[in-house]
Amino acid sequence: MIDAAKRSSAKRITAVIPYFGYSRQDRKDQPRVSITAKLVANLITVAGADRVITMDLHAAQIQGFFDIPFDHLYSSSLFSGLFRDVNKNLVVVSPDIGGIKLARSYAKRLHCGLVVIDKRRPKQNLAEVVHIIGNVENKDVLLVDDLVDTAGTLVSAIEALKKNGAKRVFASCTHAVLSGPAIERINNSSLEEVIVTNTIAFDNNKKIKKIVVLSIAKLLSEAIKNIHTESSVSSLFI
Repeated sequence: MIDAAKRSSAKRITAVIPYFGYSRQDRKDQPRVSITAKLVANLITVAGADRVITMDLHAAQIQGFFDIPFDHLYSSSLFSGLFRDVNKNLVVVSPDIGGIKLARSYAKRLHCGLVVIDKRRPKQNLAEVVHIIGNVENKDVLLVDDLVDTAGTLVSAIEALKKNGAKRVFASCTHAVLSGPAIERINNSSLEEVIVTNTIAFDNNKKIKKIVVLSIAKLLSEAIKNIHTESSVSSLFI
């Protein structure tokens, strides 16, 4: 599509990619693997894109893989508004050390405490909670993450939080990959509700009561409008 637009003499091409695929492969975490996030960045740039818009990257440093303007939008403005009225007993939880920055942005918006889970991955798609850094006893908990894939990390975190005295557990995840046993795991967990966005098309067979889907259309349309009118996009980076 980029190539077709370029060959049709488009003045400027902006690639709007709500979910940046392969974003978890941002480094060599084992021998003889590719850095696929960088490869995808090269493909988009070489194809002829002049600018990229995406949302909640798995690793913020992926922005550095591009040599063209890159707009990284955040869904925290959509999610946090839903939890302002939960109660004053809320704490925000990051499921791992890498998610602290995202969790901190929620905690700042909601004026509440921050808790971090120390997680280990014995093997691919398997997460193991080692420690919970902070107090969740008798607290309502909001677990925030950029994506939910097989829901293994999510469910193990919920179990650990409940064992440590958490009262109710909510979750917000921008990208609902929901592969394999994810739906079954979420449905059978003690999770109150998980709120996701439609950055990835949501199949009807994945719709259950515990999953709420928000639209990112307004946020993306504002970013596109600001770029088209050459006004500031920074106001959306919140």
